[in-house]
Amino acid sequence: MRVLVTGGAGFIGSRIAAALLEDGCDVRILDVIAPACADARAEVITGDVSDPAVAGAAIEGVDAVCHQAAKVGLGVDFGDAPAYVAANDTGTVVLLSSLWQRGFTGRLVLASSMVVYGEGRSRCPDHGLVRPGPRRAEDLQAARFDPRCPTPGCPRRLRWSPVDEDTAVDPRNVYAATKLHQEHLCAVWAREAGATAVALRYHNVYGPGMPRNTPYAGVASIFRSALEGGHPPAVFEDGGQTRDFVHVDDVARANVLALTGRRVASGAYNIASGRPRTILDMAVALSAGFGPDVPAPVVTGAWRLGDVRHIVASPVRAADGLGFEASIGFEEGMAELAASPLGA
Repeated sequence: MRVLVTGGAGFIGSRIAAALLEDGCDVRILDVIAPACADARAEVITGDVSDPAVAGAAIEGVDAVCHQAAKVGLGVDFGDAPAYVAANDTGTVVLLSSLWQRGFTGRLVLASSMVVYGEGRSRCPDHGLVRPGPRRAEDLQAARFDPRCPTPGCPRRLRWSPVDEDTAVDPRNVYAATKLHQEHLCAVWAREAGATAVALRYHNVYGPGMPRNTPYAGVASIFRSALEGGHPPAVFEDGGQTRDFVHVDDVARANVLALTGRRVASGAYNIASGRPRTILDMAVALSAGFGPDVPAPVVTGAWRLGDVRHIVASPVRAADGLGFEASIGFEEGMAELAASPLGA
């Protein structure tokens, strides 16, 4: 089986390529950056998936496509929209157009994200499951970080409830909107082509080789970079934001299962550990991994309006449909991240 991995030089894509090779697949990597230490068994094409000539050449002779190439992170503000749309939407539609022109009817696995759910869903003690409304700047300024029940007149604070793949989507930033649009484009292509399109909605992916501190980096790498520089992790809000942290090697294994499994249905699958933790939990675990002499995390109260408070996944569909369950525990994974170098 020959698999094209777009973005195969990146943090997640490179681990997927390695896992596919170990599984006995032939792997072709397409990335704008030539892999610094690509496995000699992999074929490498350096180029941009949004270039029709490059995409057309990359898909020749492949049996499946793993589409990881994307601009990631929440961005800074709406001024980032053109760059996100160009990288994510345009890159995806050029790839799909190339597959369509070739008459490809194999399997496409897309790297999607939990950000498509927005604030997810929550439970009110009085009104049951409800959909939190957009967070308000005045609440955040007053340190009222947990969303309140949207039912008129109800002052209750909401508690998170796991989101399954049928939860209504609610993208709340440009990156989230482009990830959802990628899913929609892939679904339309698959339906018309008679192919299979699988969207893996990654939750908070972490692990060795994460990109360093940039405005677009994940919070784990930002905390890790701070500790490496001798500074305490700066935890936004009160640190009570709840997430599902999943190790990059588990994510790579989920992709292999989605690409090679005998009976994998089109649709979305949460890729998560099923064991939620808070942002403060992560900061404490990373600090502990650096040893007793590092500065303790500092809870700053700072906030960003586009951030969500709680987003926790149900891992049931991935277990049933892909045979995927995360195997790397939180403490083990964070200790490894603390001891391992970050990427560029």
